[in-house]
Amino acid sequence: MPTRNDSALWAGLFKISPDSSQTLQAQIRQAIVSAILDRQIAPSMPLPSCRILAEKLGVARGTVVLAFQQLVDQGFLIARERRGHFVNPEALAAPVHPPRAGTRQTGQIDWKARRQVMASEMPGVPKNEDWMQSSYPFVYGQFDPALFPTAEWRECNRMALAVLEIRNWAADMVDRDDPLLIEQIQARLLPRRGIFANPDEIIVTLGAQHALYMLSTLLMRRGARVAMENPGYPDARSIFRLAGGETLPVGVDGDGMDVDAIPPEADFVFLTPSHHCPTMVPLSRNRRETLLQRAEEDDWVVIEDDYDSQLADETPQEALKGLDHTGRVIYLGSMSKTLAPGLRLGYVVAPAELVAELRALRRLMLRHPPANNQRAVALFLSLGHHDALVRRLSAAFEERRAKLLEAISAYMPEWQTTDVPGGTSVWLEGPPGTDTATLARLARARGVIVEPGARFFDGPERPSPYMRLGISSIALQHIEPGIRELAAAAARRSQAA
Repeated sequence: MPTRNDSALWAGLFKISPDSSQTLQAQIRQAIVSAILDRQIAPSMPLPSCRILAEKLGVARGTVVLAFQQLVDQGFLIARERRGHFVNPEALAAPVHPPRAGTRQTGQIDWKARRQVMASEMPGVPKNEDWMQSSYPFVYGQFDPALFPTAEWRECNRMALAVLEIRNWAADMVDRDDPLLIEQIQARLLPRRGIFANPDEIIVTLGAQHALYMLSTLLMRRGARVAMENPGYPDARSIFRLAGGETLPVGVDGDGMDVDAIPPEADFVFLTPSHHCPTMVPLSRNRRETLLQRAEEDDWVVIEDDYDSQLADETPQEALKGLDHTGRVIYLGSMSKTLAPGLRLGYVVAPAELVAELRALRRLMLRHPPANNQRAVALFLSLGHHDALVRRLSAAFEERRAKLLEAISAYMPEWQTTDVPGGTSVWLEGPPGTDTATLARLARARGVIVEPGARFFDGPERPSPYMRLGISSIALQHIEPGIRELAAAAARRSQAA
């Protein structure tokens, strides 16, 4: 246990880093709180003076003074006149008891045998936690820090933290959503997709996957048949199967999902008509009309994931929901591809009766998405920041997509690509015999991250010549050298074969 004069030990205990995303004051507070809760500082032991600690940490004395004062205000420290700062004994009120003799250990329970759903056995997602450290991250679904509207987002969060705003969102909203956000979704986002909805037909979710999980829980009985694109969205397939549903794979071509091939005995149809996941081809107008007609004739419920639709497109088609006059289409939207995937904010548009049921279900799951985030996003939309961001992202991504296709044509001419305007990825098909899983491993050793395509297909995973390259997180100047490295990895694999 360090004494007050063991300044070197105190400095070692309170390590701070100038490279941290936290302020120096926050790092000091966090270090002291951790030391207190870990019982590394005795209540009778005074902390070093602000001057000594500041010298050892290499920070301004005022930074330490402010950190100590806030910890006093929070009840972690006590300031005693002419004696210094001490640990508040009340901060240690919750004792840490050793396990009692005979207590059952968790390792003795076979949790795998007790589980009722096989969530961990569903296909996983690519492990790209370190994508920011990669030289050439062709990853999908991430963001570019250089394009993120930091100043505008901070402004909206500051506004959401004003006293009057806090009163609007801090209370438990039970099953409701921020009315300003609902208004902005209704007035700013949906009309661009040809959708005109009432407030009671909109519910906010924690992203599109949360929406899918609620819908499958609420609507799908065991054995329900869900027709979906093949290749298609793997997590949607897993969610439906966890709910006890049976997925019916339907092929995709240059016009999108083959609507004529959907089995009439399907109960649901799930699809991504704006930009198909993962090929990015849109569903043609004729097939949209045929789908809606067949849905009415065969009594299908259509779940439309408006995947990758928010970016500006030269010839955008309105959403299926905008063409629907029977109430059979449930629309899923998200802000992941424009604002930030980490925000986890999406929404569902459906008949009011269904939305009311979704609200009742959501209340039992999580009550409502964090209201402070809802208010910040509502302000971001209302101030026009989202409109400006969409224009900026659309221009940047279109330039990147053109550069990517040009580089592939130059360095990987034997690979087939889908040249579809808009969206944030490109789908590639390699020469016969290509195994993109092996190629991805070789490319990663060269600093290139790509996504093999096998997981998008229904059935057991097998070697696949397909892969997806994302453009949302790689800088324009890194695209051509990244494709050169990918081509070199592909050439090495061919030589080894």
